[in-house]
Amino acid sequence: MSTETYRDTHLPTDHRADLLLREMSLEEKCGQLTSVMPWSVIRADGSDAEGVDEVLAAPPGHVAQLIADDPADLARLAGEIQHRFVTRTRLGIPVLLHAEALNGFLAGGHMVFPTAIGLAATFSPDLVEEMAGLIRRQMRRTGFRHALSPVMDVALDPRWGRVHETYGEDPYVAAAFSVAYTRGLQGTDLAEGVIATGKHFLGYAVTAGGRNQSAFEAGSRLTRDLYAYPFEAAIRLAGLKSVMNSYSDVDGIPAGISPEVLTDLLRGTLGFDGFVSSDYGTLDQVVNRQRAASTPSEAGRLAITAGLDVELPTQFGYGSVLAAEVEQGNLDVREVDACVRRVLRAKFELGLFENPHPQEHIDVAAVAREGVALSQELARRSVVLVKNDGVLPLSRSLDVAVIGPHAGTALRQFPAYTYPAWRETLANWDHSTMAGAEGAGASWHEPLFPPVDAETLVRERHGARPLAAEVAEFAGAVRTEQGCSFTQAPTPDAVERAVDAARRSDVVVLALGGASLWFTGERTEGEDSDSADIALPAAQIKLAEAVAAVGRPLVVVLVQGRAYALPAVVRDAAAIVVSTFGGPFGAKAVAEVLFGAVNPGGNLPYSIPRHSGQIPVHHHQKAGTGYRSPLPGQLTQHYLDMDATPLYAFGHGLSYTGFGLGDLACDPEVDTAGVARISATVTNTGKVEGAAVVQLYVRVNASRVTRPAQQLAGFLRVELAPGKAGRVTFRVAAAQLGHTNLARSFAVEPAHVEFFLGFGSDDRGLEGTFELSGSPRSLSGAERSFLSEATVENL
Repeated sequence: MSTETYRDTHLPTDHRADLLLREMSLEEKCGQLTSVMPWSVIRADGSDAEGVDEVLAAPPGHVAQLIADDPADLARLAGEIQHRFVTRTRLGIPVLLHAEALNGFLAGGHMVFPTAIGLAATFSPDLVEEMAGLIRRQMRRTGFRHALSPVMDVALDPRWGRVHETYGEDPYVAAAFSVAYTRGLQGTDLAEGVIATGKHFLGYAVTAGGRNQSAFEAGSRLTRDLYAYPFEAAIRLAGLKSVMNSYSDVDGIPAGISPEVLTDLLRGTLGFDGFVSSDYGTLDQVVNRQRAASTPSEAGRLAITAGLDVELPTQFGYGSVLAAEVEQGNLDVREVDACVRRVLRAKFELGLFENPHPQEHIDVAAVAREGVALSQELARRSVVLVKNDGVLPLSRSLDVAVIGPHAGTALRQFPAYTYPAWRETLANWDHSTMAGAEGAGASWHEPLFPPVDAETLVRERHGARPLAAEVAEFAGAVRTEQGCSFTQAPTPDAVERAVDAARRSDVVVLALGGASLWFTGERTEGEDSDSADIALPAAQIKLAEAVAAVGRPLVVVLVQGRAYALPAVVRDAAAIVVSTFGGPFGAKAVAEVLFGAVNPGGNLPYSIPRHSGQIPVHHHQKAGTGYRSPLPGQLTQHYLDMDATPLYAFGHGLSYTGFGLGDLACDPEVDTAGVARISATVTNTGKVEGAAVVQLYVRVNASRVTRPAQQLAGFLRVELAPGKAGRVTFRVAAAQLGHTNLARSFAVEPAHVEFFLGFGSDDRGLEGTFELSGSPRSLSGAERSFLSEATVENL
């Protein structure tokens, strides 16, 4: 008789998972693939919830939505939950608690960083890896080992309300930041890490009509080469351990029940070996929205055979429903075993069996201070100066009017998927419509959250201040008026007060843009908050036109998580600054840029169109498509009524100093198994220190397949003192330039490659070519290259 046991830490994790699996009943197996809300296990005071013994009889493997205002309370509650699973279940399998962590651990008392689109604007994946490392330590301390982050979707449609959760329109940028975040969160040893979840697989940010949850339609080449690129990079380069399915149909089949998506592509082609977590309510939607299954049992059977491992946040088609399918002979238990094995392996890799409990003592004050400097630096780097007629930086002696919906609020710097926004959504939710578990959740939260509104919370807890208050730190005098809300038409009195403030000031800072929330409240962006028209809201345009008519110099600050089509009054402003939902230091960073305390160095992670009708307008359109198509005959522009090019292109960003590129060098010929070396000298030609993002774009002129007219192949943020220079070198493996060829094999083939270096996707500062020569090479996923190596040598 074997003496081996799954608790033997000397055994390989796969073997331990197999040993434990043999000891589990069918009900216990199916339970591991489900999740429960915390109030199904405990009350807010830590005592047993009603019905907890029934929950623990076939224990779920996961707990969802455990959120508290105080880190010590959070750890206490996590410990109480874990104690019950470890001591009061037959096999003592620890539970896996998950949380959102897109731009900070979504829990009270923890630092908030700029939202993901703002992180992308920094072009600083090294700092995002540092941020994720801090999130990892914070989550582990409080007992959480699974993060439902980051969002790896490539966002090409600004109508979609969740663009701010992504790293923007470029697959290379999305890959670079996805890899950095995954590395920071999971660490070098998962036993000291937290599992990252890449979402939403696949094509979720380019659904029909820009609507959340709608269908995704694309051919297999585009799906693999573009939309899967960040996911595959995170899998191959950072060992991504979890993936979340999209709500969308993919080629007519809901992603959550698609073997082609979750098994053939994700596991077979991309090499993923972790577990797939369902987006919340996926199987319910398969039945009740997409009508691709008629019952929960059918949805569960389809999902598990497709490769969906875990159903979140509560049972619908898994758990006892799934067990019944096996008992009735409708499902082979081996399908269940495959998913359970993946979940158990993850728990063993995390060291959860040996160390399931949170840290015993939490220093709440110390936790609140963690990441202050990092959040502030990321906020500063995320600010993008897109236009400047010389009015910026502002003199500190000026009287400034700060006008607009972003002038007097600190809260709107905190979008959906931050704790303050979650608190606000919870407060706005109509609890009278809730029943059952949701109603229990509403009452469960009450004792855990002090009665303070979200605006007060961000000011008192995070020290966040509105833009007007931050501008007052620099200006000679400040007058401020809201003028209008984000979407509601302004009253005549409100407009007149704004106009009067402008008239009595030297310069006007017009603080416009978006607001992000979940589902409820006044908003322009967020989950299920999509827009058919991406124009700046009419209320803000009316205010801007009235204020501009005064004739004072106009500086427009756009706080936004996605591109808006800008009216003439904004386009004609003396200066335009694009900010993001920057968290506690978002407004401070903008004020520092306005007055020159910080030299702007951010770059747009998306293209800003001239009009909604241009969508899509991303820079990497295929050759011969959209504004990348040559103009035929006598035509001078692609549309009759306007240019087809963006108003401001991806990668664009100005500075208070100047930068030049010169001395280009490159290898004239590179083998299909080789590496192309491209280098140039970047010089700060101005009078102040600054940072420039040197960007490398390539065009691979492949045979028989249409490729992008240009694609980003590398970037590097370079900081230089006045008059100083640096030698930037990019090393691009030929395997990075591959594509799905005519035979539907991913390959790198001989081609003539054009490239340019510049400071934006429309800045062809230096241009060159090289030849990819040699034999065509079909590449396995393990042989692919995803990110170039970029270095700088100071001269």
